[in-house]
Amino acid sequence: MADINVTPLVDVMLVLLIIFMVTAPLLTAGVPVNLPDSRAKALDQDQKPVQLSIDSQGKLFLDDEEIAEADLPQRLERITAVQAGGEPPQVFLRADRQLDYGRVMGIMGELNRAGLNRVALVTVEGRPR
Repeated sequence: MADINVTPLVDVMLVLLIIFMVTAPLLTAGVPVNLPDSRAKALDQDQKPVQLSIDSQGKLFLDDEEIAEADLPQRLERITAVQAGGEPPQVFLRADRQLDYGRVMGIMGELNRAGLNRVALVTVEGRPR
């Protein structure tokens, strides 16, 4: 009688599923930022957004690459030029909760000046403090 025992296969697959479920949320953000809380729902998106992050020391990161603040206008114009055929991409602005409001608004002004008007402020779901 030739039977295949699938119990070890199922055990291994469940362990792999748990490992992927635990590690997947950790891979979404490469820059550690202490985001503010909000009760807003997540946005629907159709294409990969550009992530602009500002950490607690005020360093700027475009996706996961650190950039100088002086280089920000040229990099934003380059992003806008690549998307010249269609609408500009969505920008996710991730700013640390300890930052000054004026600093965040200055970066938003640069985004607006470059023509990137679809800006979403990223927060953590929870109760605002």
